Amino acid sequence: MINYRIVYRIMSMLLFIEAAMMLLSTGVSLCYDWGREGDLHSLFVSTIVTAGVATLLAIAGRKAKKELRKRESFLLVSLAWVFWSIFGMLPYLIDGHIPNVTDAFFETMSGFSTTGASILNNIEAMPHGLLFWRSLTQWIGGLGIVFFTIAILPIFGIGGVQLFAAEAAGPTKDKLFPRIGVTARWIWGVYSGLTILEIIFLMFGGMSLYDAVCHAFTTTSTGGFSPKQDSIAAYHSPYIEYVIAIFMTLSGINFMLLFYAVSGKISKFFSDNELQWFLKSMLIFVTIITAVLFFRQHMGFEEAFRAAFFQVSSLHTTCGYATADFMLWPPITWACLSFVMITGACAGSTTGGIKSVRMVSMWRIMRNHFKHIIHPNAVLPVRINGQMIQPPLVIRIFAFGFAYIGIIIVGSILLMAFDMGFIESLGCTISALGGVGPGLGKYGPAATWYDMPAACKWILSFIMLLGRLEMFTVLVLFTPRFWKQHGYN
Repeated sequence: MINYRIVYRIMSMLLFIEAAMMLLSTGVSLCYDWGREGDLHSLFVSTIVTAGVATLLAIAGRKAKKELRKRESFLLVSLAWVFWSIFGMLPYLIDGHIPNVTDAFFETMSGFSTTGASILNNIEAMPHGLLFWRSLTQWIGGLGIVFFTIAILPIFGIGGVQLFAAEAAGPTKDKLFPRIGVTARWIWGVYSGLTILEIIFLMFGGMSLYDAVCHAFTTTSTGGFSPKQDSIAAYHSPYIEYVIAIFMTLSGINFMLLFYAVSGKISKFFSDNELQWFLKSMLIFVTIITAVLFFRQHMGFEEAFRAAFFQVSSLHTTCGYATADFMLWPPITWACLSFVMITGACAGSTTGGIKSVRMVSMWRIMRNHFKHIIHPNAVLPVRINGQMIQPPLVIRIFAFGFAYIGIIIVGSILLMAFDMGFIESLGCTISALGGVGPGLGKYGPAATWYDMPAACKWILSFIMLLGRLEMFTVLVLFTPRFWKQHGYN
C-alpha cells in the first residue's frame, strides 16, 4: 500500500514553501507604488489559498510513518511539480494578465520546469510583482522543488535519499557528503552564491537591482524568462551579454564540481570527463558559428564571436535567452544549435537535455564496439572518470536515449495532428523535452507560443514535466504494476 499520509505531509511542506515564495513576491509588489499596479491582491489571495490547502494536507498527514519508499517518492515528486504549477498559476489568473487556465498553466509549468517558453506578447505590461513571481518560479525550479525540501526533511526525521534519486538529473546520483540533507544544503549554497554574484556583475553593467535579480534568477536556473519582451537584446550591452553568457556556462556545470572548485580542488574539477566533453563541445560549436557569421553574415569578428558564444551557451545549457533571431542565420547554424539543444550540459546542473555524461558514455561505448569488431577477443572496459561503466548503467543510458528519441517522435506526431507544421512540431517538442525555450520555425527565439492550439499547449506542458523529471519518474506512474499492492518497494 502507498503511504499516503507521508505524501500529504511532505506535500504540505512544499505548498507552505510555495506560499512563502508568493508572499515574497507580494512584498515586491508593495515596493512598487504600494501595490497599486494591481498585482498585490492576486498575489496575496494566491498566498492565502495555497497556505490554506497546505494546512489541510498537514492535518491529513498527521501521524504519518516516517518512511519513504520508491513508490511514494515517484508519486510525490511528480505530484509536487503538477501541484506547484496548479497553485503557481493562480496569481496570473486572479490578476487577469493571463485570463485562461491553459495559458496560465503552460506559463507556470514552463517556469517551474525552467523551459522558458512563453505565451506572453507584452511582458513589460505585467506588474513588477507578477514578473518577479515569474522569475522566481524558475529559480526554485532550477535545482528542483523537491530538492529544496530535501534540505529541510531531516528536521522532521524523514530521509530524503529516495526523493533525491527520483528528482536528481543524470544517470548517477553522487553525493558530496554521506547525509543527503547536508549535500542538498551545500549545493543550494553554491546555487545561491552564483545567483548573488551575477546580480552584482549585472548591476555593474547598468541594470537596475530589480532587473538584475530577475535575470540572475533565470540565468542560474537556466530558465530564460526575462522581464523584457526582447530578452537580453533589449539592453544593447556587450558587457551584459558576456556576463550572462559566462554565468549560463557556469550554471551548466555540475554543481558538485563547482563546489570542488570553490573548495580549491581544481585538479578534480578539470579532470572530470563530462566537463571536458561539455567545454570542448562549447568551443567547437562557438568556433563554427563564429566563422559562419563572420564570413557569410559579414559581422565583425567580435560581434560574431559574441553572438555565437551567447547563443551556443544559451541553448547548450537549455537556458533559452536570445540576443538575435538565429532563424535568420544560415541553416548550418540551425543544425549546430539543434544538436546542442538536444545534448544539454552537465548532469547535476540546472540544465535539461540528454546531458553530456550520457553523450560521452555513448560515444565511448560506440568507440569500443568498433574496436571489438577489429579485435574480438580484446577486453575493453568503458571508463568515466576512471570508473568502469557497469552493464546495468549502460542499459539505463541507452534506455534513456531510446525513450528520449521516442518521446520526440511521438510528441511531434501529436502536435502535427493539430495542424502544426513539421519544423514547428519537431522544434517545440525538442525544446519542451529539453527545457530549452525557443523552438524552430514560427516559434523561434523572436516569437511567443501564444497562438499555438490549446491542445498543443497541454501536450507540451506534459512533455516539459517529462523532461524536467527525466521521463521515467513520471512514466512509471502510468504502469499498472505501480498501483498494485506489491508492485514496488
